Amino acid sequence: MKRFGKARASFYKHKRVVFIARQLQDPILKELVMQHRKIMPRLGGRKLHHLIAPSLREHKLFIGRDLFFKWLRQQELLVEAKKSYIRTTNSFHRFYKHGNLIKETVPTKVDQIWVSDITYIRKQQGFCYLALITDAYSRKIVGYDVSDSLEPTGCINALKMATRNRIGKDTIHHLDRGIQYCSNQYVGLLEQKGIQVSMGEAGNCYDNAMAERVNGILKNEFNLDSTFKDLKTAQKAVLQAIKTYNELRPHLALKMKKPVELYAA
Repeated sequence: MKRFGKARASFYKHKRVVFIARQLQDPILKELVMQHRKIMPRLGGRKLHHLIAPSLREHKLFIGRDLFFKWLRQQELLVEAKKSYIRTTNSFHRFYKHGNLIKETVPTKVDQIWVSDITYIRKQQGFCYLALITDAYSRKIVGYDVSDSLEPTGCINALKMATRNRIGKDTIHHLDRGIQYCSNQYVGLLEQKGIQVSMGEAGNCYDNAMAERVNGILKNEFNLDSTFKDLKTAQKAVLQAIKTYNELRPHLALKMKKPVELYAA
């Protein structure tokens, strides 16, 4: 059977191609993408599609993930991962190094396991340093501090913030063997707050993977790999980045939930 001079299969195939083309040309699609990219400029396509999917359905735009990626590529809106690394861990020191308490442990509740790491942030003159504490269950950043020094003070300030906001009990704080975390001041505060100390094993690059992953997200997706004018400017950027990360960014590991949703559940 033919219709308009074409076989039925060919006709419906052509009709679908036209339908898809019209869907991809709808200005609503780009408007939705740019709304989220304005807040999270380097958010990946998979998470971006998840965020805009409800709005797409409201506007009767039926664009699957594969087609969405194709459109992003055509629009030159795909983001590429950026990698840069400066070592901030000094594990050659006189302080006691605690054992690993969380080997293969999978957290089942908030504030059960915290992980920490320090990363650098560039300034026009030198560096400042971001100390982070992340809840391993919800991926929420529960404590942070930005300072001009690698002295333990920044890490201690981040820990104080985390303990002020803690809602769970029996917390294990897993750390690398850096001098800041092994210092008497840091370990003393943990003991004072009733938090168990766990430290990674020397030479295991995967031991602190989650904490390092969070650092990477903040730099790659929230432009914290930029060069800031001064410490105050960097602190302001970090505050906004962490707020957006905690409240708006979905995680594949959390079945596309946001950290605050799981932490508050």
